[in-house]
Amino acid sequence: MELSASDLSVSLGKRRVLHGINAVLRPGKVTAILGPNGSGKSTLVRTLAGLLTPDAGRVTLGGTPLARLDPRERARRMGYLPQEATVHWDVGVADLVALGRLPHRAPFAGLSTEDHAAIDSAIEATGVRSLAGRLVTQLSGGERARVLLARVLAGEPQWLLADEPLASLDPVHQLDLLDRLRALAAGGMGVVIVLHDLVQAARAADDVLLLREGRPVAVGPAATTLAHQPLREAFGVEVMVIGDDQGRLLPVPIGRVKPA
Repeated sequence: MELSASDLSVSLGKRRVLHGINAVLRPGKVTAILGPNGSGKSTLVRTLAGLLTPDAGRVTLGGTPLARLDPRERARRMGYLPQEATVHWDVGVADLVALGRLPHRAPFAGLSTEDHAAIDSAIEATGVRSLAGRLVTQLSGGERARVLLARVLAGEPQWLLADEPLASLDPVHQLDLLDRLRALAAGGMGVVIVLHDLVQAARAADDVLLLREGRPVAVGPAATTLAHQPLREAFGVEVMVIGDDQGRLLPVPIGRVKPA
């Protein structure tokens, strides 16, 4: 079911961060949220996940306002992976992934057959089976990122919203994580990711929402939003567009837009 923002405006404290955002995000697709630092990307993804309450407008899932959903029901439908997610205690990988089942379990209930199946599926999808016996605090950044993703996937959400999931990952792990997110979308999940890298966005995203100063510059298919003029407006940069071996057009920043 579609995830939609209608005339969405959000403030943090006394500062208005988002202004009149309208977007329809498609299930089974990867949507990238892009924009300069301070443009409201993290605020938008947290609002779409139901973690922030808008000043005006609303977020709907399949036509139902998120605000009307019971918090447990919302947690079952929406999986959120925060920016720089960390774990500060010595918990085992398998135990951490199992925490993703909490929205599906009664208080103090043990893991059911369905819980075990969902946990196993999440471990398989993220390639962390070999890590299951280790402590999370002993993992590398790339390993930890995959385990935290597995925790979210164990909840079997309809939508995954990830705030800068590539931060602190080396190029190989960035590519690996993007491939995994695309595979999830191909399986029917809606995926929303905050990114900074234009090339990675062009490589991974079906749709792009470009922000500047909390306002939408362009929303739509990656091929049209990651083009010269929208990127000039959003980032103030000129780009050179190159093709990769799969026929995708990748925008590479080459300099600032020169003043008129």
